Amino acid sequence: MPDGAALRVGTLNLASGRGPDGRVLTASRLADAVEGLDVDVLALQEVDAGQPRSGGTDQAAVLAGALGGADWRAAATLTGTPSPFRGTWTAADPAALRGPGTPVTAPAYGIALVSRRPVRGWASLGLGTGRARLPVRAPDPRTGRPRLWWVPDEPRIAVAACLDGLTVVSTHLSFSPPTAIRQLRRLRRWAASLPGPVVLAGDLNLPGGLPARLARGTRLVSEASFPAGAPRTQLDHLLALDDALAGTGAAAHDLPVGDHRALTVTVRPPATR
Repeated sequence: MPDGAALRVGTLNLASGRGPDGRVLTASRLADAVEGLDVDVLALQEVDAGQPRSGGTDQAAVLAGALGGADWRAAATLTGTPSPFRGTWTAADPAALRGPGTPVTAPAYGIALVSRRPVRGWASLGLGTGRARLPVRAPDPRTGRPRLWWVPDEPRIAVAACLDGLTVVSTHLSFSPPTAIRQLRRLRRWAASLPGPVVLAGDLNLPGGLPARLARGTRLVSEASFPAGAPRTQLDHLLALDDALAGTGAAAHDLPVGDHRALTVTVRPPATR
């Protein structure tokens, strides 16, 4: 990346590749869904790999190909098959990043980060989990009737791509606000150790301007992002954790995949001397 060159950064909650009708897209339709999203770096959340529910697709690899053969890393938070009524998954190793050419050896679920710009280094940080449980209405496999399930929080993780002149961090924070706030503060401390300036991208599960205030950063996009069809609040964020960064061309995109809108912005790292 040329010194001080602009690049476009985005974030998208993929919802395991589900379309607006709730059905999971095939690999080819998944690629088509993001092909027009002109970004240099894309943070992804709720990404499947080898999951039966999504046809065994390696979704991070598919999206990297759709963005022009981008480099990428996927970080599993869970291995096994997530389900509200079957505890068939376990926490994954937060240090075990998977990238191009790495096979999927077991079903996994987590986040990913893809980049069309050269990546000088990758890093990850396990953020732990909270004790809260999320109410989810889903069919009971025994009766077929909908019922309320209490789903435990999953482990959370962050992945950083260190580029020339900029680091982008992808994450998906807890659905429990107190836990998400603790995780965000821990992320802020970790980001200070990464080559700056730093952009934090992802579904932070915290609304509006709160994440920027907590992280002592700059909100690069101020657009409602959830739910995708008629967004009422902004849970997805692109934050500059450095005063040297400003954003232009901020936008929200209603894509044929995911239950959140994608957010994008152009940033220009300061030229070095």
